[in-house]
Amino acid sequence: MTFTEFLPTLNAILNSIATLLLTAGFAFIKLKEVRPHRVCMIIAFGVSLVFLFFYVLHKVLVRGVHTEFGGEGVWAWIYYPMLLTHIVLAMAIVPLVIVTFVHALKANFERHRRWARWTFPLWYYVSITGVLIYFFLYHWF
Repeated sequence: MTFTEFLPTLNAILNSIATLLLTAGFAFIKLKEVRPHRVCMIIAFGVSLVFLFFYVLHKVLVRGVHTEFGGEGVWAWIYYPMLLTHIVLAMAIVPLVIVTFVHALKANFERHRRWARWTFPLWYYVSITGVLIYFFLYHWF
């Protein structure tokens, strides 16, 4: 397996790690454990940045060629709407995460909470569907 062929697997691993960190961060803030919440979210942000770097690198290395989905019927009806929503929300999540983080870093926690109510579920969805799309493309079909 070449480095280029390994990149989708690496990206799925990074997305999975981000999902676990987001889950832990959410659980910690629900328990009012601010410091571990902060640590989880900062690491999730860092892991997501590393993912973004390798995702773009993969697209450059394959010259934008997309892996074709091999599923048919009901699987296509599941995959394509998930892919479409994933792509749209993945573009939207970057500025949402940045704004949410800036509010936290400035200790403007009321605004941080208001933004996080939208940012967290969207980031979580993008992270989970990224892993699912990987399995749809590289393992299940």
